[in-house]
Amino acid sequence: MFYIRPRAIFDHTAITGTLAQMTSARRSPDPYLWLEDIGGDEPLNWVRERNATTTSEFSGARFDEMRGEALAILNTDAQIPYVRRRGPYLYNFWRDANNARGLWRRTTLDRYRQNDPEWDVIIDVDALAATEDENWVWAGAAVLRPDFRRALISLSRGGSDAVVVREFDLQTRQFVTDGFALPEAKTHIGWIDADTVFVGTDFGPGSLTDSGYPRLVKRWKRGQSVDDAELVFSGEASDVMVGASFDDTPGFERTLISRSTDFFNSEVHELTTDGELLHIDVPTDASVSVHREWLLIELKSPWRVDDIEYSAGTLLAARYRDYVAGSRALTPVFVPDEHASLHHYAWTKERLTVAILRDVATEILVFTPGDWHFEPLTGVSDNATTQIVAIDDLGDEIFLDTSGFTQPSTLLRGEIGEAGATRASVSPIKSAPSFFDDASFDVAQYFTQSDDGTSIPYFVVRAKGSDVAGPTLLGGYGGFEVARTPGYDGVLGKLWLSRGGTYVLANIRGGGEYGPVWHTQAMREGRHLVYEDFAAVARDLVTRGITTAAQLGAQGGSNGGLLMGVMLTAYPQLFGALVCQVPLLDMRRYHLLLAGASWVAEYGDPDNPDDWEFISKYSPYQNISSDRRYPPVLVTTSTRDDRVHPGHARKMTAALQEAGQPVWYYENIEGGHGGAANNEQSAFKAALAIEFLWRQLAP
Repeated sequence: MFYIRPRAIFDHTAITGTLAQMTSARRSPDPYLWLEDIGGDEPLNWVRERNATTTSEFSGARFDEMRGEALAILNTDAQIPYVRRRGPYLYNFWRDANNARGLWRRTTLDRYRQNDPEWDVIIDVDALAATEDENWVWAGAAVLRPDFRRALISLSRGGSDAVVVREFDLQTRQFVTDGFALPEAKTHIGWIDADTVFVGTDFGPGSLTDSGYPRLVKRWKRGQSVDDAELVFSGEASDVMVGASFDDTPGFERTLISRSTDFFNSEVHELTTDGELLHIDVPTDASVSVHREWLLIELKSPWRVDDIEYSAGTLLAARYRDYVAGSRALTPVFVPDEHASLHHYAWTKERLTVAILRDVATEILVFTPGDWHFEPLTGVSDNATTQIVAIDDLGDEIFLDTSGFTQPSTLLRGEIGEAGATRASVSPIKSAPSFFDDASFDVAQYFTQSDDGTSIPYFVVRAKGSDVAGPTLLGGYGGFEVARTPGYDGVLGKLWLSRGGTYVLANIRGGGEYGPVWHTQAMREGRHLVYEDFAAVARDLVTRGITTAAQLGAQGGSNGGLLMGVMLTAYPQLFGALVCQVPLLDMRRYHLLLAGASWVAEYGDPDNPDDWEFISKYSPYQNISSDRRYPPVLVTTSTRDDRVHPGHARKMTAALQEAGQPVWYYENIEGGHGGAANNEQSAFKAALAIEFLWRQLAP
């Protein structure tokens, strides 16, 4: 049944004190622990009953119409087929109405330039799944350079992170008999040469970290049992993971070993040909990359070298061999300021392309190594988000995608060339169509103050000329330094905006919109800042007359699902409905479930009493109350999500039901952490969430 919450009157004093007051509502012992049995008969029967109730409740003409619209958008041949160069071919993975599981295919650049290019299909995943009677979901391919004939294909059952790996011959179009093959596991594998790979996988007891990722790295030769492969590095059980990669760039061949001691800290070594480990002595929280003769160090915290202190967010360059030999001659390539941060970067053979965020707007710069002179990349729109989507590190080709809330994606291509040869530029090669009347909407950026006075930016997308409060969907994430930037979403535009809704994207702390400090201040005991920021945006939307509390909905997944859980239990007066997807919710046990141990650096350790003191104040599952009226919430997850345990969503739903709160639940039996394994499931998931929101916010 539905509960339509009456319009709330916001009480600032009551809300700011809520987190501390909720401690008395913690639930112990856990009466719903049995729901953590992912594949158990009783839990799955519980899931099916609630799936049936939710599906029945929200089915209807509008739901069917929206599901059809979403599926048509996802399946259309007019979408851009994004590509990656491997030798003379451009490779693409493609799903449509006739290929639900997808096609791995390739074409040439000349053909790709055509409106309807001819594709050479390498692997038909639908046909493979049917032949082998497996629920295969494509999980990627590692292709051996320089001849690009052999590939290590990863296939997932139902979309989980765990994969089956099999060697494939691109010339014969067959899996290699007696080739490299591994059973289902969270495997890391990469080529060294045609007969050798580095592999980390489940080798048996003791070979995985507490987070469920590889603890050991082996050098595995063709024809050898993986059990007999040479151990080259081992980490600790408390690490997140270890891994090895071989750089086959001619003249710069090297092996790098990484050991992630937690989600944000790692040690990086070069493994020399004589077996010596050379430590790359940089701050453990810095991101390190090596390209040809250059070492790049992206700082996450301030770093003093000799008499110079470099600020967090700075990108530094050094000559790699000189640096590992002891030199500390560093050149700042990019230095952030209060408005600008480094978003991402990538190398061609000779040039470094860097994407900058300036108040969440993109700038693209091209640097020449050595003197590190830069120039703006021409041909890129000033009013869109631009991302590097593919680059040739052995040549000079680059592909970028540019889009905005009301600007469909355009794929740009260019050949940057050597320094001074030509001005770096790109031009359109493919464009996506409009999937809704995007010209009818305006985009505005606003700023509001959070509780501590920090200015928080957010974007509003609404119909031109609109001046009345209406149904509004607020999105956010706030974690792991993930920056949320404007981008085109045809499904959201068609199902929500075109029917009269307003969309808002909040750039709250915990993300990376303003560099690492925007994230680090909201880690662990600073986590409350994420929730205060999101609540501040919600209040400001009402103050500006864009919406009312009763018409304001919010949606988030994974860490964003945790955000929704806190909004539900700590800030219920601010919202008319919430959609909580593949969420973390039981923060008392998150570190014991699947990959949860890898996130202790982000949230804290619940087994440490000092950490649990601040975690317990917001953990949604422990703070459910039957004394306050919550807004209606739709909780969704996936049985096959082996990253965030579905037990979070299941237990939260059961506890909310027990407390008499309005909650609906849907669990996709497959789909992994993304929640869907194919376009049909994605369309269903989107239509379900939007139908739920329309019913709650505009009944």
